[in-house]
Amino acid sequence: MAIEAELKARVREPERLVAGLSAWAGAAGRVEVYRDVYFDRPGGELTAGGTELRVRTVTGEAGARTVLTYKGAAVDEASGSKPETETAVADPVALRAILRGSGLVETVAFEKRCRNWELLLDGRPLLATVVEVPELAGVFLEVETPAGDEAELPSAPAAVRLALRRLGVADADLTTELYTDAVARARSRVRRGAQSSLRGPTAGSGSDGSR
Repeated sequence: MAIEAELKARVREPERLVAGLSAWAGAAGRVEVYRDVYFDRPGGELTAGGTELRVRTVTGEAGARTVLTYKGAAVDEASGSKPETETAVADPVALRAILRGSGLVETVAFEKRCRNWELLLDGRPLLATVVEVPELAGVFLEVETPAGDEAELPSAPAAVRLALRRLGVADADLTTELYTDAVARARSRVRRGAQSSLRGPTAGSGSDGSR
């Protein structure tokens, strides 16, 4: 399986970053919407083992395409880079039926609004993506480059770090938090808030009319 060396960061100044990426790439960036659906065994063995099975539908100016991706466990602890295999999907509805029929269950689905730039750094290709997830606060930057195999580690993550520094991203802004985990926590907070609203004020918390 090929390895994608990737780092993710929280973005402090999105407009400045977008301007920098567009100047570097010589293009305004490719706007796309990702619809990601993750699958696992009923007992959560894939997630527990640090692996992922994802069906992604990408919609942009060129139309829509769907890709099935399997990511193995991380091979670089610092960046969380994982080996991955992916293939184009002709019929997403049939694929999801096959996965469910094989005993897998959908664990989480969410949308990512992305803007992509293809960059070169000392001859090495990189993909930079500015990401917004409607359910999460803030803007994120992902930068990745193919590592080929483990022999290219840690040179590939080093190139990604160099690109981030060139874009003005500090190490303190890096994050290894998965979108799946962040979305799950955000939804849990929403559910707790809704349940609290349904219960209403607790005894003694309301006004007794004495004021």
